[in-house]
Amino acid sequence: MGENIIELNHVRKEFVTAKHYPGFKGAVKGLFTKETVTKTAVDDISFAIREGEMVGYIGSNGAGKSTTIKMMSGILTPTSGTCVVNGLEPYIDRKKNAKNIGVVFGQRTQLWWDLPLGETYTVLKEIYEVSRRDFEERMAFFDDVLNLHEFMHSTVRTLSLGQRMRADLAAALLHNPKVLYLDEPTIGLDVVVKDRIRQAIREINQKYNTTVILTTHDLNDIEELCQRIIIIDAGKKIYDSTLNQLKQDYGNSCSIAFEWKQSPDALQTDMLQQLDGPFTLHRLENGIQICFSKKEYSVAEVIASVMGIAEVKDVQIKETELTDIVKKIYQGSEDRTI
Repeated sequence: MGENIIELNHVRKEFVTAKHYPGFKGAVKGLFTKETVTKTAVDDISFAIREGEMVGYIGSNGAGKSTTIKMMSGILTPTSGTCVVNGLEPYIDRKKNAKNIGVVFGQRTQLWWDLPLGETYTVLKEIYEVSRRDFEERMAFFDDVLNLHEFMHSTVRTLSLGQRMRADLAAALLHNPKVLYLDEPTIGLDVVVKDRIRQAIREINQKYNTTVILTTHDLNDIEELCQRIIIIDAGKKIYDSTLNQLKQDYGNSCSIAFEWKQSPDALQTDMLQQLDGPFTLHRLENGIQICFSKKEYSVAEVIASVMGIAEVKDVQIKETELTDIVKKIYQGSEDRTI
């Protein structure tokens, strides 16, 4: 990883709107009053992202994700604090910043609706002043990882959602930006296309060392792509660490389901119920499920204890899922064992 390419220091964004009153009388009153309402969308957020990192930036609806991205892309100006991307303040040096970033929105497109896709890329080549040699090299790479040749001569309006997302990803990267912002890049896509998009993002990151900021509600995208995760809620940053550290901090719960070769006798059942440790046991049709904390016991220890009591046909281990971990963090619980 290189030096910091994105730095946010105590960034705050407030939106001031006119105060509205209910009913007809309220509407009339609104004509003669100057009262306003201030809403804080981003509240004192600070973080730094190094060049080449792929970071998941997640939060519930209205948490402030999109507002933060808009400040980093230069669309919005912070109310206070500083935001620097690749040495520039995006909202001051908008044109220079635009040449350093790429943006893909899952529900919007930057492609020209009525143009064939190939002509769209030619137009973008001229806008971003990409040399012919670089253009041909990058298009060959994008075609290799995204299979653009399948629909290169089709107009954008005729593309399927999956094809359009692949086309949008290539368009956002045509000028080889330092930073790529992805907002729900796999929304509405089937499993095959999702895997292709994820693989393309990984290869682009490896080839060009592109820094990727991913906002999504699909936590599978985060697990597949990101080494680091930043979680915000109600405009505040509530977690910032590696994905592995997140699982260590919050994902301590584990369950193991054992299927017996034959139903254990009463003595074995009694022994299982008296397993030494704070286990939670659930009877299954032909087995038992044991829930425990990995802070107290390892998976190997639990399996060895059970197999020393009964003959086991099959074992299924289930770790805490990322979705459950994130829900736990949103709830603000201090108990880190789910």
